[in-house]
Order: sequence, then C-alpha cells, then structure tokens
Amino acid sequence: MSRRGIAAGLVGVWLVALGLLLRREYVHPPGERLAEAALTLPPGATYFAVTLAGTQIGYASNTLDTLADTLRVVDVVVLEMPVLGEVQRTEARTEILLSRSLTLRSFTATVRGVGMRFAAEGRVDGDSVLEVTLVGEESREVRRLPLTEPIVLPQLLPLRIAFGGELDVGRSYDIRLFDPVLMAARTLTVEVAAESTFIVPQDTAVFDQATGRWRPVVFDTLQAWRLREASGRYPVDTWVDDLGRLVAATSAAGFRLERSAYEVVYENFRNRDVAAPAVDLIRSTAIASNVTLAPDTLAALTVRLTGQSIEGLDLDGGRQRLAGDTLFVRREVLAALRPGYRLPDAGQQFRPYLDPEPLVQSDDPRLQAQARQAVENTRRPEVAARRLTRWVYENLRKEVTTGVPSALDVYARRAGDCNEHTVLFVALARAVGLPARTAAGLVYLDGTFYYHAWPEVWLGEWVAVDPTFGQFPADAAHLRLTVGGLARQLELVRLVGQLDVDVVATEPAE
Repeated sequence: MSRRGIAAGLVGVWLVALGLLLRREYVHPPGERLAEAALTLPPGATYFAVTLAGTQIGYASNTLDTLADTLRVVDVVVLEMPVLGEVQRTEARTEILLSRSLTLRSFTATVRGVGMRFAAEGRVDGDSVLEVTLVGEESREVRRLPLTEPIVLPQLLPLRIAFGGELDVGRSYDIRLFDPVLMAARTLTVEVAAESTFIVPQDTAVFDQATGRWRPVVFDTLQAWRLREASGRYPVDTWVDDLGRLVAATSAAGFRLERSAYEVVYENFRNRDVAAPAVDLIRSTAIASNVTLAPDTLAALTVRLTGQSIEGLDLDGGRQRLAGDTLFVRREVLAALRPGYRLPDAGQQFRPYLDPEPLVQSDDPRLQAQARQAVENTRRPEVAARRLTRWVYENLRKEVTTGVPSALDVYARRAGDCNEHTVLFVALARAVGLPARTAAGLVYLDGTFYYHAWPEVWLGEWVAVDPTFGQFPADAAHLRLTVGGLARQLELVRLVGQLDVDVVATEPAE
C-alpha cells in the first residue's frame, strides 16, 4: 500500500482545522441592544491570505451586505493544498441570511473538492425547528431538528461579541455551537484572552514591476482582541477588531489567516511560482517513529504519548489500555472472538451503531442490496465483517480526496482515502445488522505515524478493521484516539504538531 492509500483522515481533519480558523464561536447578547447596534453595521468585504508553515496555500474572504430587512454574510475559502506530491483544490462557501437583530433565517454551506460536491442548506421554521437538507453527488437527506435555544452558527462570533459590547479581556462564555456541515453541536467555553494593536493593510495595493507582485500601500492601526477556546481542545487563536471582523487567526497545526488587500491576497496567489517547493500537508505533520516497526508481525505495541494533553480522547477500551501516558495496543485474535449473536440480531443496545445517520445512509436500498451481496448472506458477524473489509478494499480506488464523505456518494464514485473507505464500510455493515462505528487516530507506515481513520465492528468487543489497507483485524500499529465521525475528529486538531509518539515495547506474533 502506497502512502496515497493512507493520506486518509488527515485531509478531512485539516479542513476541519481551517474551518475552525474561519468559524468563530459566539455568544448571544441581549436582543434589543444587539438589534440597535446592528442598525449601524457597515457593509464591506475583507480578504485573507491562508498560509501553512509560512507558505500561502489559499485565500479567503468575508463579505457583509446590508439589505432592506436582512443582513447577508458570505464566507469563501479556496485552498490548494500540496498532498503527497499533488495539489488538491478545495473550495468552501457559506452564505447566511440574518434578521436585523442578527437572528438566523437561513444558510447554505457548500464544499467542492476533488471529485465531489457537498452542500448543507438550512432554514429556521418558526422559532422551534431547523430544517437542514444535505445534498451530495448521489444523495439528498432532509433533517428537521427541534430547537431548544437560538441557532448558533460558527461564522458569527466576532459580530455577535463586538456588537453586544462584550470585548472585555478576561470574560468567558459557554457557547452551544452548531456546525451545519458536520450536523453536530458542541458546547465550548470561549475567552476574550488579550487585547493588542495590529498594523493591517487597507484594501489598496499597487503592482511592483521589480518583483512582479502586488504590495499594500496604505495601512491601518487597529485595536484587536484575541478569542480562544478555554479548554485547549480546539487550539485556534483568533484576533478580531471592534466591528467583529477577523484580523488574523493561527492554529497549532501551522495554519494562519491574515488580513490584507485583495490584490495581495488573490493576485499574488494566482500568479505565484507553482514550481516553487511547498509544504506537504501530510508529510509536514506526520510523526516520526523512534523505532522501525514491521506491523504485520506485531501481536502488541506499547507507546508513550507526550507533548500534548491526551485528556478526553478515546484511548481506553477494546484492544487498547491506557496507563498514565502509556498506551498498550494488542491486536485481536480472531479465534478468541465470541460475537454472541447472529445477524441481523445484534440487540437493541447497539441501535446507535446500527441506525442510519447523516452521511451514513445504511437504510438506502442500494447500500442494503450491495451489503447483502458482499457478505454472501452469512449470519456470522465475524465472517460478514471480513467479507465487507475485503469488498471495500477491492472496490474503491485509493486516492486522496478533500471534502465531506457521504456513503452513497462514495459508493457511486468508488474512490477515496480512508475517510471514504470508512464511511462506506460503516454504512454497509449497519445495513446487514453488524454494529459499526468510526475510529480515528494514528497508523504506522515506513517509519512514520500518520493520521488515519478506520472502522470498528462489534464482535463481542470492538474490533478494529481497516478496509483502506485490507486488514482484518487491523494491525497493532493502529493507535485509536477518537471514536465518532468528523465532528469527533475535531479533537485531533489540538494534537497536530504537538503530539510525540515513542515506541516503548513490541511483542511479535507467534
């Protein structure tokens, strides 16, 4: 298996990381004060260079239009990310319509990546229901979500805080944030951590004939405040001005957004020297191993995880045991597995791992028919899991993708990296009554640990399998860090560039 085969969940994780740079968690200040302040909100656009480790990999913009009785906020991000020797282009666009008091009316979020397009469209029905439609290349799902509190979309943090008069250093807020692309909500504590002064280019630039590049000519001195998530699980420092506009943002992974003039951001990037060396997204954030391993020969692996807090990760359970900062991983022995059920009767306690969910359309007739064919109608869970692993491995081309994976879209396209292999496997497994879930973490390959995703299935215990590599069960050099979909994989963002993995001991297979 080449490295292309495991470029894996990392691309998806990085998209989430960049989303965090642009999506600013926010509070909901008193309505009357907010509505009054919002009447003075000036229209305009701001532009940002997106860099990774000092190399520009894209650009972004934020536009605010003041209409008769609504406000329209449009965020655009375009990335050209070097991944394993190829440039992967991804475009994301979010349009939000707000009332004059900054309450949500509707939104559309679109992501275009290599070979895929995904959109989430939402509207508030009265004050009690949010209707969200997820649209992929081959799929369309409608979800109606009851509302128990005001809708909080990520893009509006600076606007809400600034116009609520809340930019005071030392203040913190508990925020319930809803992400329309991930279809997930989470509670964050956001702090106003610091105040500083920035010298920022205005949207005015001239072309420098000597260098062949645009440069800013007029600068503003801005007061800005740093917003950050208090627990450190989403390590992004975001600086905003008193109008709620982004000034700069930085993540621990090395991504940075910085405001500048349109020509400096866009024209310089468009006319850049594409032959110049660029930071590779996968290789620059992989973790070198202190020991050379042969994963196929391992029965067990012991590692120490240092450099970043591992609190809150899904490290204990199944094949893994955690003691302090030391993780013990033992590959499952097939002969010792006792599933304790016959398909499709796993039991009601496994309903969360059998039911369809957004992007995992296990109730779709096409996936159900393919799943039955792939498992050859066996009722033995361990046999079904092995056959599904082989089918997904053999029927999906291994290629790096960027975007939001949907099981139906993956099934139609028959290509992708580990995220696509995993979401399709999970959907097919659930379609035949085999409890399955998504895991993500690190996998060893050629002297390096890379970020990766794979499924787990219930066979009397949670057993790791890897349809990207064709492994059943997965080798002992798979280190699970989280359980759950892309929303849960946000936990990995704080580890990138910070986590160290030291191999302490190995145990060869007999």
